[in-house]
Amino acid sequence: MIQIQQIHHVAYRCRDAKETVEWYQDKLDMEFLVAIAEDRVPSTKAPDPYMHLFLDAGNGNILAFFELPNSPEMGRDPNTPEWVQHIAFRVADEAALLSAKEQLESKGVEVVGPTEHGIIRSIYFFDPNGHRLELTYVKGTPEQMRQLKEVAPAMIEEWSKTKRAPKHAAWLHEEEFKALD
Repeated sequence: MIQIQQIHHVAYRCRDAKETVEWYQDKLDMEFLVAIAEDRVPSTKAPDPYMHLFLDAGNGNILAFFELPNSPEMGRDPNTPEWVQHIAFRVADEAALLSAKEQLESKGVEVVGPTEHGIIRSIYFFDPNGHRLELTYVKGTPEQMRQLKEVAPAMIEEWSKTKRAPKHAAWLHEEEFKALD
């Protein structure tokens, strides 16, 4: 049986390695841990120079990037809305979330939110590479988390048949959607 202990790192592409390191250091106070560069890809042996950088995302979590100067300019999937693919980082509480929003905005970062998700509250913004980032804090109770886990199988079954949002957990976003009613 495979027993995964944690995510070691997630890797994304960046336009400029130095700019990316400096942005994450300045805006999110991440420590720059490691840089690895080669002229060939170790796994495929392909001749493709790269810079691979690693940043400390806290508690043993690592965020990594690749700059690939010989590849076509990076883009994003035009068929996927920009809000879908994102990296979410957890903060301690609402005070930390609101403080982070203030700090980011004071450094010129455009921030959306806070957005209410019932069990979490989040803010959203983009890094210089166009990757959407989320800062969130968990406010859900153990009972709420138990309820969500309990209805998850029924929700996925209903979704697989109808491709319409099941209403088992609609309470999560009631507050956020009140203004639309």
